[in-house]
Amino acid sequence: MSVYQPLSDRLRPQTLEEFVGQTHLLGPKRALTRMLEAGNLYSMIFWGPPGVGKTTLARLLAKRSDLLFISLSAVLDGVKEVRAAVESAKRHRELFGQGTLLFVDEVHRFNKAQQDAFLPYVEDGTFIFIGATTENPSFELNNALLSRAKVFVLRSLDEEELQDVLERGLALLAQELNNHGDEEGDLQLEEGANGLLIAHADGDARRLLNSLEQVIDFVEYDEMQKKWILSVQACQEVVQGGLRRFDKGGEAFYDQISALHKSVRGSDANAALYWLVRMLDGGVDPRYLARRLIRMASEEIGNADPKALQLAMNAAQAYERLGSPEGDLALAHATSYLAVAPKSNAVYMAYKAVLADIREHGSYEVPLHLRNAPTKLMSELDYGKGYRYAHDEPDAFAAGECYFPEEMAERDYYQPVERGLEIKIAAKMRHLQQQNEQAIFKRRPEEGG
Repeated sequence: MSVYQPLSDRLRPQTLEEFVGQTHLLGPKRALTRMLEAGNLYSMIFWGPPGVGKTTLARLLAKRSDLLFISLSAVLDGVKEVRAAVESAKRHRELFGQGTLLFVDEVHRFNKAQQDAFLPYVEDGTFIFIGATTENPSFELNNALLSRAKVFVLRSLDEEELQDVLERGLALLAQELNNHGDEEGDLQLEEGANGLLIAHADGDARRLLNSLEQVIDFVEYDEMQKKWILSVQACQEVVQGGLRRFDKGGEAFYDQISALHKSVRGSDANAALYWLVRMLDGGVDPRYLARRLIRMASEEIGNADPKALQLAMNAAQAYERLGSPEGDLALAHATSYLAVAPKSNAVYMAYKAVLADIREHGSYEVPLHLRNAPTKLMSELDYGKGYRYAHDEPDAFAAGECYFPEEMAERDYYQPVERGLEIKIAAKMRHLQQQNEQAIFKRRPEEGG
């Protein structure tokens, strides 16, 4: 009885010439091409999304360089398997004089100590190390390993490359159908099915081939055309409900959140909506997006348009009441408003400046005139003495009063921008500052006398 192999394995390229994608690394005069031509393969990290050929590329590099290929998975293997791989590499060199390429999939799943275990063998040439990761190596791999390996970024496959993979898959499946049935003929997709499968794959060749292999269960033979036919309906049944590639805890997650935030900051409503819907479609928790929109309203807009925060809060409440998909529209409503609203990060910058002051200078005492005096003892200690009640002053403003700690010079943390409501806020602050300066100027002769 033969062991089942997924279509993606059965179609795995056997030579670099058959490999699809990553032309920025494998094209003429590109980095990996030059490395192979020079016969100088060194340790590498392949960083990229699922289904772009990280494992296959490592295997083909080993084959082209005449190296023994040993593969480990950080998800399944541990110290025991690593030691066995090291011994196998050493023994193979002693017996056959052949080097080894050790490939570790999902290398970011190894902890720091496990990653460090590879270092001596990389340095002494026991093997060439290639690690594959979907996560940002800067955050997930330790510096010692990164310093000994070149990071190469692998990209999602584009539509043309996915089309190439799809055609190869169709050809192999047609051959298998013809070998195992009475009917013979080409395998053909109905019009529209092609684009459906490619869109569902979302740049992932393995996902494309897995979908195609599922669809083959619905294949029908057309006696008139002497062809195998895969219908649009069959493809829809397989891909229905499939989500775009979205790693809720990984690099793609933070990249797309960053894109959404920067699109709002850049006042591009169309791009902001694109990234919002892209993440909703990918399965992100809408409540998380609602919280981020509330943050953006304060950080990027602030007092330039105070309604932005209110609208973001309302959108979050609307989602809680409606849920998905109806509540998703409220988030889109808020996103578009935040994007076109006047921008100011003045409050955000003021907050950071205050925080820096507090951390640098510590906790100054509250001045006596600003303290409350609910008891006789506190009054006897001069709590509240000399405090000027603003509502008793002209225009409800105690001109010249100081509200900062006595040890601290007054600060101008909040610097409103000349946009939106902050234009009026800035004018009001200038007016109040002028009144303060006039009050202090009038008081100086009395103090000097």
